[in-house]
Amino acid sequence: MKLHEAVGQRILEYCHERNLTPNKLCTMSGVIQSTVNSIFSGRSQNPKLATIQCLCIGLGIKLTDFFDSPLFDDLED
Repeated sequence: MKLHEAVGQRILEYCHERNLTPNKLCTMSGVIQSTVNSIFSGRSQNPKLATIQCLCIGLGIKLTDFFDSPLFDDLED
């Protein structure tokens, strides 16, 4: 799995855990919907850390919590 795919998966995991739609997460985090859609679709091959941080703030978690997942083990180049 590539990094951008793992990021998209991780966002979806948190949405499912918290019963949030991606649109609701965007509202909570201040990240525009098109940015999140770009991450999910793979158009954003290198999501900005600042974007991920904003999403984490919306989710009420720390960046370390976000990246603390087996999804980020053994990423492809």
